[in-house]
Amino acid sequence: MAVVFDINKDPRRNAGDTSASEAAKPRHPEKANRPDTPILRKPDWIRVKAPGSPQWAETNRIVKEHKLVTVCEEAGCPNVGECWEKKHATFMIMGDTCTRACAFCNVRTGLPEALDAQEPAKVADAVAKLGLSHVVITSVDRDDLADGGAEHFAQTIRAIRERSPKTTIEILTPDFLRKEGALEVVVAARPDVFNHNLETVPSKYLKVRPGARYFHSIRLLQRVKELDPTIFTKSGIMVGLGEERNEVLQLMDDLRSADVDFLTIGQYLQPTRKHHEVMRFVTPEEFKSYETVAGAKGFLLVSASPLTRSSHHAGEDFAKLKAARLART
Repeated sequence: MAVVFDINKDPRRNAGDTSASEAAKPRHPEKANRPDTPILRKPDWIRVKAPGSPQWAETNRIVKEHKLVTVCEEAGCPNVGECWEKKHATFMIMGDTCTRACAFCNVRTGLPEALDAQEPAKVADAVAKLGLSHVVITSVDRDDLADGGAEHFAQTIRAIRERSPKTTIEILTPDFLRKEGALEVVVAARPDVFNHNLETVPSKYLKVRPGARYFHSIRLLQRVKELDPTIFTKSGIMVGLGEERNEVLQLMDDLRSADVDFLTIGQYLQPTRKHHEVMRFVTPEEFKSYETVAGAKGFLLVSASPLTRSSHHAGEDFAKLKAARLART
Protein backbone atom coordinates (compact mmCIF):
# COMPACT_ATOMS: atom_id res chain seq x y z
CA MET A 1 0.00 0.00 0.00
CA ALA A 2 1.33 3.45 -0.89
CA VAL A 3 1.77 5.97 1.89
CA VAL A 4 0.20 9.21 0.73
CA PHE A 5 0.80 11.40 3.76
CA ASP A 6 3.23 11.56 6.64
CA ILE A 7 1.06 12.79 9.51
CA ASN A 8 3.32 11.88 12.39
CA LYS A 9 2.78 14.38 15.14
CA ASP A 10 5.71 16.70 15.73
CA PRO A 11 6.88 16.53 19.39
CA ARG A 12 7.30 20.30 19.43
CA ARG A 13 3.69 20.72 18.31
CA ASN A 14 2.49 18.22 20.90
CA ALA A 15 4.20 20.33 23.53
CA GLY A 16 1.45 22.89 23.12
CA ASP A 17 2.75 25.08 20.31
CA THR A 18 -0.24 24.32 18.09
CA SER A 19 -3.55 22.50 18.21
CA ALA A 20 -3.90 18.76 17.68
CA SER A 21 -5.58 19.36 14.32
CA GLU A 22 -2.66 21.52 13.24
CA ALA A 23 -0.21 18.80 14.27
CA ALA A 24 -2.07 16.24 12.12
CA LYS A 25 -1.89 18.26 8.89
CA PRO A 26 -0.46 16.32 5.94
CA ARG A 27 3.26 16.81 5.53
CA HIS A 28 3.10 17.32 1.77
CA PRO A 29 -0.40 18.46 0.71
CA GLU A 30 0.91 19.59 -2.68
CA LYS A 31 1.97 16.03 -3.50
CA ALA A 32 -1.31 14.35 -2.52
CA ASN A 33 -2.67 14.05 -6.04
CA ARG A 34 0.56 13.03 -7.70
CA PRO A 35 0.66 9.50 -9.08
CA ASP A 36 2.70 7.03 -7.09
CA THR A 37 6.21 6.50 -8.37
CA PRO A 38 8.07 3.20 -7.96
CA ILE A 39 10.64 2.88 -5.21
CA LEU A 40 13.68 0.98 -6.36
CA ARG A 41 15.34 -1.53 -4.08
CA LYS A 42 18.54 -0.08 -2.64
CA PRO A 43 21.76 -1.75 -3.74
CA ASP A 44 24.14 -3.42 -1.33
CA TRP A 45 26.45 -0.40 -1.20
CA ILE A 46 23.78 1.77 0.46
CA ARG A 47 23.62 0.54 4.04
CA VAL A 48 23.57 2.62 7.22
CA LYS A 49 23.76 1.92 10.93
CA ALA A 50 20.46 2.27 12.78
CA PRO A 51 20.46 5.05 15.42
CA GLY A 52 20.20 4.25 19.10
CA SER A 53 23.56 4.55 20.86
CA PRO A 54 23.84 6.39 24.22
CA GLN A 55 25.61 9.26 22.45
CA TRP A 56 22.78 9.47 19.90
CA ALA A 57 20.25 9.54 22.75
CA GLU A 58 22.10 12.39 24.46
CA THR A 59 22.13 14.47 21.28
CA ASN A 60 18.44 13.72 20.78
CA ARG A 61 17.70 14.79 24.37
CA ILE A 62 19.46 18.16 23.97
CA VAL A 63 17.71 18.85 20.65
CA LYS A 64 14.27 18.05 22.10
CA GLU A 65 14.98 19.90 25.36
CA HIS A 66 15.57 23.12 23.41
CA LYS A 67 12.63 22.42 21.06
CA LEU A 68 14.93 22.71 18.06
CA VAL A 69 14.45 21.40 14.54
CA THR A 70 17.17 19.45 12.75
CA VAL A 71 17.40 18.76 9.05
CA CYS A 72 18.76 15.35 10.08
CA GLU A 73 15.24 14.38 11.15
CA GLU A 74 13.08 16.55 8.90
CA ALA A 75 14.80 15.49 5.67
CA GLY A 76 15.20 11.87 6.77
CA CYS A 77 18.99 11.89 6.41
CA PRO A 78 20.42 8.35 6.27
CA ASN A 79 23.48 9.43 8.27
CA VAL A 80 21.62 10.60 11.40
CA GLY A 81 22.76 7.61 13.46
CA GLU A 82 26.43 8.14 12.68
CA CYS A 83 26.38 11.92 13.05
CA TRP A 84 24.35 12.13 16.25
CA GLU A 85 26.54 9.46 17.82
CA LYS A 86 29.39 11.96 17.33
CA LYS A 87 27.16 14.80 18.64
CA HIS A 88 27.03 16.36 15.17
CA ALA A 89 23.61 17.82 14.40
CA THR A 90 22.56 20.21 11.66
CA PHE A 91 20.12 22.71 13.11
CA MET A 92 17.28 23.90 10.89
CA ILE A 93 16.16 27.37 11.91
CA MET A 94 12.97 29.31 11.16
CA GLY A 95 10.63 26.39 11.74
CA ASP A 96 9.91 23.03 10.16
CA THR A 97 7.64 24.23 7.34
CA CYS A 98 8.96 25.30 3.94
CA THR A 99 7.23 27.67 1.53
CA ARG A 100 8.47 25.68 -1.46
CA ALA A 101 7.63 22.19 -2.65
CA CYS A 102 10.70 20.65 -4.24
CA ALA A 103 10.00 17.22 -5.70
CA PHE A 104 12.90 15.56 -3.86
CA CYS A 105 12.52 17.02 -0.37
CA ASN A 106 10.87 15.48 2.69
CA VAL A 107 10.64 18.72 4.71
CA ARG A 108 7.07 19.75 5.54
CA THR A 109 5.42 22.16 3.06
CA GLY A 110 2.90 24.88 3.88
CA LEU A 111 2.51 28.29 5.48
CA PRO A 112 5.18 28.68 8.19
CA GLU A 113 4.59 30.11 11.64
CA ALA A 114 6.09 33.38 12.86
CA LEU A 115 9.80 33.40 13.66
CA ASP A 116 10.84 32.52 17.22
CA ALA A 117 12.83 35.50 18.47
CA GLN A 118 14.48 33.28 21.08
CA GLU A 119 15.65 30.68 18.56
CA PRO A 120 19.16 32.12 17.98
CA ALA A 121 19.82 31.96 21.73
CA LYS A 122 18.38 28.43 21.95
CA VAL A 123 20.62 27.23 19.13
CA ALA A 124 23.65 28.88 20.73
CA ASP A 125 22.85 27.19 24.04
CA ALA A 126 22.52 23.77 22.38
CA VAL A 127 25.81 24.27 20.55
CA ALA A 128 27.52 25.05 23.86
CA LYS A 129 25.97 22.06 25.65
CA LEU A 130 26.95 19.69 22.84
CA GLY A 131 30.47 21.12 22.91
CA LEU A 132 30.57 21.49 19.13
CA SER A 133 33.81 22.61 17.53
CA HIS A 134 31.99 23.05 14.20
CA VAL A 135 28.26 23.58 13.68
CA VAL A 136 26.05 23.60 10.58
CA ILE A 137 22.98 25.84 10.47
CA THR A 138 20.43 25.50 7.68
CA SER A 139 16.81 26.59 7.22
CA VAL A 140 13.61 26.06 5.35
CA ASP A 141 12.83 28.46 2.52
CA ARG A 142 10.96 31.46 3.92
CA ASP A 143 9.64 33.24 0.84
CA ASP A 144 6.99 34.78 3.10
CA LEU A 145 9.59 36.97 4.84
CA ALA A 146 10.77 40.25 3.33
CA ASP A 147 14.43 39.26 3.72
CA GLY A 148 13.93 35.50 3.34
CA GLY A 149 15.17 35.06 6.91
CA ALA A 150 18.59 36.64 6.33
CA GLU A 151 18.59 38.63 9.58
CA HIS A 152 17.57 35.53 11.53
CA PHE A 153 20.58 33.72 10.08
CA ALA A 154 22.80 36.63 11.08
CA GLN A 155 21.39 36.72 14.61
CA THR A 156 21.98 32.98 15.00
CA ILE A 157 25.59 33.31 13.84
CA ARG A 158 26.20 36.17 16.27
CA ALA A 159 24.58 34.29 19.16
CA ILE A 160 26.80 31.24 18.59
CA ARG A 161 29.90 33.44 18.32
CA GLU A 162 29.07 35.10 21.64
CA ARG A 163 28.35 31.85 23.48
CA SER A 164 30.99 29.62 21.82
CA PRO A 165 33.66 31.87 20.29
CA LYS A 166 35.89 28.94 19.28
CA THR A 167 33.14 27.13 17.35
CA THR A 168 33.40 27.45 13.59
CA ILE A 169 30.11 28.05 11.79
CA GLU A 170 28.87 26.65 8.50
CA ILE A 171 25.58 27.80 7.03
CA LEU A 172 23.45 26.14 4.35
CA THR A 173 21.11 28.82 3.05
CA PRO A 174 18.14 29.15 0.72
CA ASP A 175 18.67 31.15 -2.48
CA PHE A 176 17.09 34.40 -1.18
CA LEU A 177 15.42 34.72 -4.59
CA ARG A 178 14.08 38.25 -5.15
CA LYS A 179 15.22 39.33 -1.64
CA GLU A 180 17.42 42.32 -2.41
CA GLY A 181 20.15 42.92 0.16
CA ALA A 182 19.50 39.65 2.02
CA LEU A 183 22.74 37.95 1.04
CA GLU A 184 24.77 40.94 2.19
CA VAL A 185 23.22 40.71 5.67
CA VAL A 186 24.25 37.06 6.04
CA VAL A 187 27.77 37.52 4.67
CA ALA A 188 28.34 40.49 7.00
CA ALA A 189 27.85 38.09 9.94
CA ARG A 190 30.92 36.25 8.63
CA PRO A 191 30.19 32.53 8.74
CA ASP A 192 33.25 30.37 8.16
CA VAL A 193 31.58 28.36 5.38
CA PHE A 194 28.73 29.53 3.13
CA ASN A 195 26.92 26.59 1.55
CA HIS A 196 24.11 26.81 -0.96
CA ASN A 197 23.15 23.65 -2.83
CA LEU A 198 22.39 23.57 -6.54
CA GLU A 199 20.75 20.16 -5.89
CA THR A 200 20.67 19.07 -9.56
CA VAL A 201 21.65 20.01 -13.10
CA PRO A 202 19.75 22.87 -14.83
CA SER A 203 17.75 20.62 -17.17
CA LYS A 204 16.04 19.06 -14.13
CA TYR A 205 15.10 22.27 -12.31
CA LEU A 206 11.58 22.61 -13.72
CA LYS A 207 10.61 19.19 -12.37
CA VAL A 208 12.92 18.77 -9.37
CA ARG A 209 13.41 22.30 -8.02
CA PRO A 210 10.73 24.45 -9.72
CA GLY A 211 10.81 27.36 -7.25
CA ALA A 212 14.53 28.03 -7.84
CA ARG A 213 16.65 29.37 -10.68
CA TYR A 214 19.94 27.64 -11.51
CA PHE A 215 21.95 30.67 -12.59
CA HIS A 216 20.63 32.75 -9.70
CA SER A 217 22.11 30.12 -7.36
CA ILE A 218 25.43 30.22 -9.23
CA ARG A 219 25.47 34.01 -8.97
CA LEU A 220 24.63 33.85 -5.26
CA LEU A 221 27.73 31.76 -4.59
CA GLN A 222 29.86 33.99 -6.77
CA ARG A 223 28.60 37.08 -4.93
CA VAL A 224 29.65 35.64 -1.55
CA LYS A 225 33.26 35.53 -2.76
CA GLU A 226 33.00 39.08 -4.08
CA LEU A 227 31.74 40.32 -0.72
CA ASP A 228 34.22 38.36 1.42
CA PRO A 229 36.90 36.24 -0.29
CA THR A 230 37.94 34.70 3.06
CA ILE A 231 34.66 32.78 3.43
CA PHE A 232 34.77 29.23 2.10
CA THR A 233 31.96 28.52 -0.37
CA LYS A 234 30.36 25.15 -0.90
CA SER A 235 27.62 23.56 -2.98
CA GLY A 236 26.15 20.10 -3.44
CA ILE A 237 24.09 18.05 -5.84
CA MET A 238 22.23 14.76 -5.88
CA VAL A 239 22.64 12.24 -8.69
CA GLY A 240 20.26 9.55 -9.79
CA LEU A 241 17.55 11.99 -10.89
CA GLY A 242 18.02 11.36 -14.60
CA GLU A 243 20.93 13.70 -15.21
CA GLU A 244 23.59 12.96 -17.84
CA ARG A 245 27.29 12.76 -17.00
CA ASN A 246 28.19 15.67 -19.29
CA GLU A 247 25.61 17.82 -17.45
CA VAL A 248 27.31 17.10 -14.13
CA LEU A 249 30.69 18.02 -15.61
CA GLN A 250 29.29 21.30 -16.94
CA LEU A 251 27.83 22.04 -13.51
CA MET A 252 31.30 21.59 -12.04
CA ASP A 253 32.64 24.18 -14.49
CA ASP A 254 29.83 26.58 -13.60
CA LEU A 255 30.68 26.29 -9.90
CA ARG A 256 34.38 26.79 -10.55
CA SER A 257 33.57 29.91 -12.59
CA ALA A 258 31.94 31.20 -9.38
CA ASP A 259 35.12 30.28 -7.43
CA VAL A 260 33.31 27.71 -5.27
CA ASP A 261 35.74 25.83 -3.01
CA PHE A 262 33.94 22.62 -2.05
CA LEU A 263 31.62 20.30 -3.98
CA THR A 264 29.57 17.45 -2.53
CA ILE A 265 27.85 14.80 -4.66
CA GLY A 266 25.52 12.17 -3.18
CA GLN A 267 22.89 9.66 -4.25
CA TYR A 268 19.29 10.85 -4.28
CA LEU A 269 17.09 8.65 -2.10
CA GLN A 270 13.32 8.84 -2.54
CA PRO A 271 11.43 9.71 0.70
CA THR A 272 7.97 8.46 -0.40
CA ARG A 273 6.11 7.23 -3.49
CA LYS A 274 4.82 10.79 -3.95
CA HIS A 275 8.32 12.20 -4.40
CA HIS A 276 10.47 12.20 -7.51
CA GLU A 277 11.53 8.68 -8.37
CA VAL A 278 15.09 7.43 -8.24
CA MET A 279 15.97 6.98 -11.91
CA ARG A 280 19.02 4.88 -11.08
CA PHE A 281 21.57 4.16 -8.37
CA VAL A 282 24.96 5.57 -9.28
CA THR A 283 27.77 3.12 -8.56
CA PRO A 284 30.64 3.84 -6.15
CA GLU A 285 33.00 3.68 -9.14
CA GLU A 286 31.09 6.49 -10.87
CA PHE A 287 31.21 8.59 -7.73
CA LYS A 288 34.96 8.09 -7.57
CA SER A 289 35.24 9.22 -11.18
CA TYR A 290 33.24 12.37 -10.42
CA GLU A 291 35.51 13.07 -7.46
CA THR A 292 38.64 12.71 -9.58
CA VAL A 293 37.34 14.98 -12.35
CA ALA A 294 36.13 17.64 -9.90
CA GLY A 295 39.49 17.63 -8.15
CA ALA A 296 41.21 18.20 -11.49
CA LYS A 297 38.93 21.15 -12.17
CA GLY A 298 40.33 22.99 -9.16
CA PHE A 299 37.99 22.54 -6.20
CA LEU A 300 39.81 22.72 -2.87
CA LEU A 301 37.79 19.73 -1.66
CA VAL A 302 35.40 17.21 -3.20
CA SER A 303 33.25 14.63 -1.43
CA ALA A 304 31.45 12.19 -3.71
CA SER A 305 29.90 8.92 -2.56
CA PRO A 306 26.44 7.33 -2.37
CA LEU A 307 25.89 8.54 1.22
CA THR A 308 27.56 11.93 0.91
CA ARG A 309 25.35 14.73 2.24
CA SER A 310 26.01 18.46 2.57
CA SER A 311 26.68 18.34 6.30
CA HIS A 312 28.17 14.86 6.59
CA HIS A 313 31.63 15.05 8.22
CA ALA A 314 31.39 18.85 8.04
CA GLY A 315 33.82 19.44 10.90
CA GLU A 316 36.49 17.16 9.47
CA ASP A 317 35.94 18.66 6.01
CA PHE A 318 36.37 22.19 7.34
CA ALA A 319 39.82 21.25 8.65
CA LYS A 320 40.66 19.79 5.21
CA LEU A 321 39.44 22.99 3.52
CA LYS A 322 41.74 25.15 5.62
CA ALA A 323 44.69 22.86 4.97
CA ALA A 324 44.00 22.80 1.22
CA ARG A 325 43.80 26.59 1.03
CA LEU A 326 47.03 26.94 2.99
CA ALA A 327 48.79 24.44 0.73
CA ARG A 328 47.60 26.25 -2.39
CA THR A 329 48.72 29.67 -1.18
